[in-house]
Amino acid sequence: MMLRPKLRAGDWVEVRSKDEILRTLDRRGQLDKMPFMPEMFDYCGRRLRVVSSAHKTCDTTSGTGGRRLVDSVHLEGARCAGRDYEGCGAGCLIFWKMAWLKPVAGPDGAPLPEKPNGTIPDRDVGCTVEDVRAGTIGERSTDGSGITYVCQATQATAASAELHWWDLRQYVEDYLSGNVGIRRMVDGFAYAFAAELIRRSQKWPQVSEALMSAYDWVQEQRRGIPYPRRRGTVQPGEKTPISKLNLQPGELVRIKPYKEILATVDQNFRNRGMRFDAELVPFCGGTYKVRSRVSKIVDEKTGKIFQFKNEAVILDDVYCQSRYSDRRLFCPRAIYSYWREGWLERPNGTAAHASPAPANAAAPAPAPPAAG
Repeated sequence: MMLRPKLRAGDWVEVRSKDEILRTLDRRGQLDKMPFMPEMFDYCGRRLRVVSSAHKTCDTTSGTGGRRLVDSVHLEGARCAGRDYEGCGAGCLIFWKMAWLKPVAGPDGAPLPEKPNGTIPDRDVGCTVEDVRAGTIGERSTDGSGITYVCQATQATAASAELHWWDLRQYVEDYLSGNVGIRRMVDGFAYAFAAELIRRSQKWPQVSEALMSAYDWVQEQRRGIPYPRRRGTVQPGEKTPISKLNLQPGELVRIKPYKEILATVDQNFRNRGMRFDAELVPFCGGTYKVRSRVSKIVDEKTGKIFQFKNEAVILDDVYCQSRYSDRRLFCPRAIYSYWREGWLERPNGTAAHASPAPANAAAPAPAPPAAG
């Protein structure tokens, strides 16, 4: 792993031309197993700012923890629109290999000298735009289960290497790349230490509760976030509530307080199969704009379309910040968080109408992998 990144957060780049990018790709439309997705051609010639170095990411398919990437960044505002994936609504932040970019002095500045390995690979394999489009399809099922798609999310594990949480070099690069400041890094390590103590004390509930209360007290003194992994209060055998607001893109909503949301999730942190993750807790009580409603996404494990039984809501600028993620602190992937409408209310005080499911209600569909 390089400790001195070639590009840092805040740097400006220009996306190379279509012909230049095609020269970097193999016949599957990939570079180092990372797909160049068709809609990324829309960015060719545009200048964008680096929002983070993608020297690492998270494993959302097999749960091994962190993954190491090379020569990759995320660009500001460049998220997948799902056009080639049946309208997948996940809005994933796109990975950009450095071979697809050239550094510039600013939005209107001159090109900068390229660093070693930052030039276009000399690969004349004849990749075409049609190859890139064909590369989005994995296997066509014969059992009626639908198309298997290939995208950056499904390939992130294959395009990366295992990264152990104890490899200190990643945290040095987190800082040198501009991804993470010292204050956030100290907070992250302090939380990880406290969470491990609480986890080890779980067989003694009174001790575990005392430790969580102590954590909350310390955070209250410093105006921080309370312990984010408290279990929901819906008891085993009880149904979690279903709530409807019919929120639409552009509406302002307020996220309910943490304690109110805990009353809607079970002991496994779930409401109707959707996980209320620790990474959602910092946003509780805040007001945000609805970005979109999500009814389907590409399941990163299978590559198939996952249809939500109950639509979720995505909010602008509300995404996993990897503050509390087990074995993958400070991951820069910024996956959008999914919200149940029962966790939200309109700023005028109109809350979602909650109604318990009938006793014979069908079990919820399995949830897709949760971020964070």
